[in-house]
Formats: sequence, C-alpha cells, structure tokens
Amino acid sequence: MDSVADDATAEFQEFFERHYAELSRLAYLLTGDASTADDLAADALLAMWRRWDRVRAADHPVAYARGVVANLARSQIRSAVRERRRVTLFWSQRGERFDGPDVPAVLDVQAALRRLPFRKRVCVVLRHALDLSERDTALALGVSVGTVKSQTSRAMAELGRLLAPGQDPAGEQVQARVASDLTGGPGPRVASARTVASDRTAPSGRAEGRG
Repeated sequence: MDSVADDATAEFQEFFERHYAELSRLAYLLTGDASTADDLAADALLAMWRRWDRVRAADHPVAYARGVVANLARSQIRSAVRERRRVTLFWSQRGERFDGPDVPAVLDVQAALRRLPFRKRVCVVLRHALDLSERDTALALGVSVGTVKSQTSRAMAELGRLLAPGQDPAGEQVQARVASDLTGGPGPRVASARTVASDRTAPSGRAEGRG
C-alpha cells in the first residue's frame, strides 16, 4: 500500500515540476497578474492532487490541468470585474467624477488581449502563446476543433483591429506580432508540489488526497 502511495506521489511530483511553469504562464496571459497566476496554477494542481487517481488514469491529464486553470482564471476575472463595478458605483454615488484611463490608439498585445471576451482570449493564448494544436486546445477547453478555429480566427481579427488600425486584421504581420509578443511572460515563482500542499489546505491523508 505504501509503495502504491509513494508511486502516485512521485508521479504527481514529476507532473508538477514538468507543467507548473506552463500553467502559471497560461494563467498570467489570461489574467495579466503574475502573483494571481502563480496562485491559480497552484490551486489547479492542488485540485488535481485531490483527484490524482482519476487524473492520472485520464487520456490527457495535461489538457485537464489547462482546463482547470482556464476555469479558475475566468472566475477570478469575473470577481475582479464585479469589484471594479462596485468601486465605480461607490464613487459615482459620491458625485465625484471617475474617469477610466484613456485607451491609446495602438495597444500593446497583452493589453489588447485582455479586451477580448474570455473564450476568444483563451483560444489565442493556447494556440499562439503555448503553441498548442487545435486538437489540444479543444481538449483543454472541452469544445470542438471547429469552435477553436472560429474563436481563434475571430479573436485574431479583433486583435488586428486593435493593434494595427487600418491594416489587414488577418495579415501575417499582425499574427506574427501576436505570436512573438506572447511568447514571453513572467517567470513563475520557485515552487514545488510540497510547497503548494503546505501553502494551502492540503489533504491530510492519502485517502483524502485521492478524493
């Protein structure tokens, strides 16, 4: 029994070390916040640890992890939007002027990316930042390949209009700029599977951890 538990723990440790940086980068490109990205990646991996028996038996555990990060990022973004609305309402009720920042005519790629609807944003990030195939992107999001194609195409067109007004939004230069600018990203904090478990409410026993 102990050897089985040790094998599962070792497998998870290897999975964590192999994919944590990618998941943190995915979360960053979706949220635009480096510290939040680290937390979301760690939360996603903790959720996987609690279901590790099922996850490790799945055909595409990495796709599952990407999907969990995307869902957590979407929830975090919605929460942040609600908070900004509350702040705006508070100041408007005080009768004080509350002006948002001016939107420049030409935005940088990450700022433009955050103006896209979430589904389009995540398709662009998975396809052009993480360089996933349409099939792998579809697996991560739980949608069809056709949906990935259409959402990515529309998203790139919208980014083109934001980044290069007056130019062909589907032009190769725009697509190359998006892909190039999204290949960077913040370095994730140094972490391990053990630090994730200790930083949060981790399962206290193997049976609980396996959910």
